[in-house]
Amino acid sequence: MKRILPWLVAVAFFMESLDTTILNTALPTMATALHVVPLSMKAVLTSYTLSLAVFIPVSGWVADRFGTRAVFSSAIGLFTLGSLLCGLSSNLHVLVACRILQGCGGAMMVPVGRLTMVHAFAKPELVRAMSFVAIPALIGPMIGPLAGGLIVGLFHWRVIFFVNLPIGLLGLLLVYRHLPDFRAEETAPLDWLGLILFGSGVGLLSYVLEIFGDHTLGSAAIAVLLVVASALLIVYGWHATHTPHPLLRLSLFRIRTLRAAVTGSFITRLGIGGMPFLLPLLYQVGLGYSPIKSGLLILPQSIAAISLKATMPNILRRLGYRRVLLSNTILLGILIGLFATIGPGTSLAVIGLQALAFGFLSSLQFTSMNTLVYADVSEADASMASTIASTMQQMSMSFGVAAASLVTAVFIPDRFRSEPGQITHGIHLAFLVLGSLTVVSAAIFRELRTEDGDSVSQHKVAPAIG
Repeated sequence: MKRILPWLVAVAFFMESLDTTILNTALPTMATALHVVPLSMKAVLTSYTLSLAVFIPVSGWVADRFGTRAVFSSAIGLFTLGSLLCGLSSNLHVLVACRILQGCGGAMMVPVGRLTMVHAFAKPELVRAMSFVAIPALIGPMIGPLAGGLIVGLFHWRVIFFVNLPIGLLGLLLVYRHLPDFRAEETAPLDWLGLILFGSGVGLLSYVLEIFGDHTLGSAAIAVLLVVASALLIVYGWHATHTPHPLLRLSLFRIRTLRAAVTGSFITRLGIGGMPFLLPLLYQVGLGYSPIKSGLLILPQSIAAISLKATMPNILRRLGYRRVLLSNTILLGILIGLFATIGPGTSLAVIGLQALAFGFLSSLQFTSMNTLVYADVSEADASMASTIASTMQQMSMSFGVAAASLVTAVFIPDRFRSEPGQITHGIHLAFLVLGSLTVVSAAIFRELRTEDGDSVSQHKVAPAIG
C-alpha cells in the first residue's frame, strides 16, 4: 500500500497543479476571447483559490467523518465536473462561477491526500514520502505552461479544461481500487457558525483586494467592506477560543514549529503566489512573446524543481529547518526582485537561468514549510494541522494573486490604454514589491531553534566543542 499510495495522491496533486499552470499561460488569450482586459482575468485564478480557502477548513472533519476514500473520490469527481463546465462557459462571469465549483472539489483533494500520507507514513519517512509525491505532481507545472501555450496557439482555450477529464476518470479508478480508508472513531459536531464567520470574512477580504484597483467602488465603500471583513475574522477568532470544537483549532498555533511554518508560509506565498500571474503578463503582454514561447520560458522552473527534489531531504538533514528557511527565504525574495531586470534586451538564456533558480528555491521552500508543520504535532492533531496548513496556504495564494494584480494596477493606472513599455514597467515594480515582502517573511523563521524539525528531517546537531 505504501508503494502505491504516493502515486494515488500524486494524481490529485497533478490535476490541481496542471490546471493552474496550464491556465496561467492562456490568460492573455482567454482575455481577448472573452472581451476583457488581461488584469480582469485574475478573477479566474482568485475565485478558484478562494473557494479552496473557504472549503478546506471542513476537509479534515469530512475525512474523519466519512473516510478518506469516499471523500477523496468525491473530490476528484467534483473537480472533474467543474472542469467540464469551465470548458463550456460562455463568458467571464460563468467561468468564475464554474471555477468556484471546481475549487470545491479541489478543496478536498490535496488536504485529504496529504492527510492520508500523514496517517500512512511515520514522521522519519514523511519528508521523503512527501518529496516523492511532489515529483510526479510537479510534472503538471512542468508541462502546464507549454501545454497551455500550445493549446491556445493550435486549438482553443476551452481544451485547457477538457484535459482534466481523462485524468479525473483515471484518478477515480485508482482511488476506488487502492486508496486506504482512514477515518476517526468519533467526530465532533461541525462548527457551522465558525464556517460562516470564517468563510464570509475570507471571501469578503479577497473580494476587496480583487476590486481595490479596479475603481468599481468608491474608497468609502471599500473601507466599509474592509472593516466588515476584518470584524468577521476577529469575531471568528473569539469564537474559535470559546467553542469546544472550532472549525480551525487556533490553539495549535502554540506549537512553535507549526506556528512558524504556517505564518511564515502565509507571508512567503504572498510574494511567490503572484509570480504565476505576473510572468505570463510580462512575457506576452509586456514583451510581446507568443503563448508557446512564454510557456517555454516558464518551463525551466518545474524542470529544476523535479531534478533537485530528491536532494531536498538531504539538504534538510544536513542543515536543519532553521538554516534552510532563513537563508532560502532571503535568496528567494532577492531572486523575485531580479525578475524586474527582464526587458526587451534580456537574452533568453538569462531568463531561463533565473527560472531554473526560482524553481529550485521555491521547491525547497515549499517542501520545508509543508513538512515542518507536522514536526511536533501528535497523531490525534494531524487532521487539524493539515487543515490549518492547507487553508492558510490557499488563502495566501489567493491573496498573492490579488496583491500582485493590485500592485500592478497601482503602477499602471490606465491599464486599458497603456503601452507595452508602461505595462512592463508596472510589472517590474510589482516584482520588487513582492520580492521585498518575501525577504521580510524570513523574520518569522528566526523564531525557530536549531533542533526544530529534527524528528522529521533527522538532522543531527553537531556537539559543541569545549
